[in-house]
Amino acid sequence: MTQSNRRTALLFFSPAAVFMLLFFVYPMFLLVRDSLYDSRSGARFVGAENYMNALTSERFYQSLYNTIVFVIGAVTIELVLGLLIALLLSTGFKGSHFVRTLFLSPLMIAPLVGGLIWKFMLNDQFGILNALLYRAGLIDTPQDILWLSDSKYSLLAVMIADVWLTTPFMMLVLLAGIQGIPASLYEAAHIDGADRSRRFWHITLPSLRPVIVVAVLIRMIDAARSFDIIWVLTQGGPNFSSSVLSTMIYNTMARYNQVGYSSALAVLFMILLLSVCGVFMMRLWNPNKNAS
Repeated sequence: MTQSNRRTALLFFSPAAVFMLLFFVYPMFLLVRDSLYDSRSGARFVGAENYMNALTSERFYQSLYNTIVFVIGAVTIELVLGLLIALLLSTGFKGSHFVRTLFLSPLMIAPLVGGLIWKFMLNDQFGILNALLYRAGLIDTPQDILWLSDSKYSLLAVMIADVWLTTPFMMLVLLAGIQGIPASLYEAAHIDGADRSRRFWHITLPSLRPVIVVAVLIRMIDAARSFDIIWVLTQGGPNFSSSVLSTMIYNTMARYNQVGYSSALAVLFMILLLSVCGVFMMRLWNPNKNAS
């Protein structure tokens, strides 16, 4: 590469580099710096004290556990439902385009608005979900299940709302992957006498593997940092039963004004998230490693 070509390449790269420095590197530097200070005592340098307080906090581990349950539960349900809907729409039945548009409608709703919708639907006094369960004979009274005010159901409630809101994304990505599989593979399998189940397990699913990995990875990151819909529904309550790391960081920062402690929580959160995503990529992206 000549000197002029290098200068041209650097010129085209410079806007992205400036963007990364201003909106990623510099905020990360401030975050790590703030995590080493105690803002409650005049920005006193405390080193790793905030991190030690976080790692010895019972509430931190409770929020971490809730985050793991929320992410695994929501993403697993979204993957299964998204795959089933994508397989159904890929058949191209009459009216499939209308049904696909209908399924995509939650994507057009902001998480904050979606949370408000589900807050009314899950209300134990006039919510439609309890009314339907009551009419179906599954509960004795419409007030039997306190979705948002009972610690047994609060995390499940926000999970239901998140599944409704983001399953269309999973469905759309998987549908695009299914439509990208060559039809010749199915034709050859049909000639060889393979039924639908064998075609699914030996053609569709292996061909969708890279798409599934990318979709699940994106949704894991997005679900782990979910805040809007959880805050609107439960604000992490009752008794921190639906508190996740994002709501804990917000409460620590906004309500208790513990900038250093909340910054340490955010750093630990990012380290955990990057570690999980790295392991997930290594384990699922390369099937040869799994086989060994």
